[in-house]
Amino acid sequence: MFLYQSLTVTKMIKILIADDHPIIRSGLKQIISDESDMIITYETENANAIFDYIKKEPVDIIILDISMPGMSGIEALEILRRNYKHIPVLILSGMSEKQYGFRILKIGASGYLHKESAPEELVKAIRIIIKGGHYLSSKLSDQLVDHFNNNDVQFIHQRLSNREFEIMCKIASGKTVGDIAGELILSVKTVSTYRSRILEKMAMNNNAELTHYCIKNDLVK
Repeated sequence: MFLYQSLTVTKMIKILIADDHPIIRSGLKQIISDESDMIITYETENANAIFDYIKKEPVDIIILDISMPGMSGIEALEILRRNYKHIPVLILSGMSEKQYGFRILKIGASGYLHKESAPEELVKAIRIIIKGGHYLSSKLSDQLVDHFNNNDVQFIHQRLSNREFEIMCKIASGKTVGDIAGELILSVKTVSTYRSRILEKMAMNNNAELTHYCIKNDLVK
């Protein structure tokens, strides 16, 4: 007489992490290592490397930072939504929901999580997104309700492209053109051109006016 024991094979959730801070990546790996059905198959500090990897290997979800050298997380998200719609993206950022939350949802992110969130919230977000859902923090949910309740209100920063918006927030945070050029791996001339375009679109004359606007609208801390 033979006894057969059925074995349940758990499908591993394959995760790709893109964040330029080694400490953040290390922390994410520690959190995810405690989950028996999750595995980080690739990590990178460069958004461009995401595409080299996913052309060759499948992943179930991408955890993506917004602010990275060179190609930003916003730009990477735009490409992912155009060419890899089947891969959900969870944005994990140190920037407030009010800065980027609504903008990244419009592009097509499946969720937005602040880096100060509790570890269990990250795991919860991954599980919800993997099942086809969206994960929004309570702050971002409130922001969306406010937006739809006041859909006639148009803020002038909505005229900006994603890159222009990113540079505007950096300027308002007190960073110089040289600082921003170094962070984004752009020339000083290119960043200066962006600055001029931002001021024109916002109908403002200088950095002080930009900073005042961003503080007034909670776009910078």
